Amino acid sequence: MTRALPAADGRTILIADDHPLFRQALKLAVARAAPDAVVIEAGQLGEAAAAARGAARLDLILLDLRMPGSEGLAGVALLHAERPDTPIVVISSADEAATAPRVRAYGAVGFVSKTADLATLEAAVARALAGERDAPGEALPSDDVSKRVASLTPTELKVLLGVIAGRLNKQVAFDLGISEGTVKGHMTAILRKLGVQNRTQAVLAARAMDVDFAD
Repeated sequence: MTRALPAADGRTILIADDHPLFRQALKLAVARAAPDAVVIEAGQLGEAAAAARGAARLDLILLDLRMPGSEGLAGVALLHAERPDTPIVVISSADEAATAPRVRAYGAVGFVSKTADLATLEAAVARALAGERDAPGEALPSDDVSKRVASLTPTELKVLLGVIAGRLNKQVAFDLGISEGTVKGHMTAILRKLGVQNRTQAVLAARAMDVDFAD
């Protein structure tokens, strides 16, 4: 369940991480970088997406990749689709060298390792709020696929996540509270945007969202 802390200046920051202790660390970093900001907390990707969609104002999203309901980089893609103008900083245990360029392909402005100290987290928050982005780095071979996945709407991404999980159309429809016909319509749009012919090819294309995590 999402929770918000009252504040004065109107800025709002969403912290999406399923570990309460790490959320506390991120709140401390936010308090130091933006002491008057409202903080919204979410422990699951679905909660984070709902909070992003419902917030009247959202200035920054701090996102863990490894959350319930998430699949690799799907969380970045989904939250960027919900709030394309809101900067996202990924804070994750995934390998930084391999993952940082990839999260940028899905709309994130920065990446910070979960092993970073509080000063580094604070600096990352301050940079993102100031409109700064990490250096772009080298283009990736999967950039074209990443852009295609990132072009999906929030609902299309949710349908694709259901397909990746092996859910049937009627099961995805039940999960999302929409009709099976609507799911089929979204699948048609997904196949077209990804440039593939069937569900199997869509799943293979979506594997561009996979991420390797450190133990």
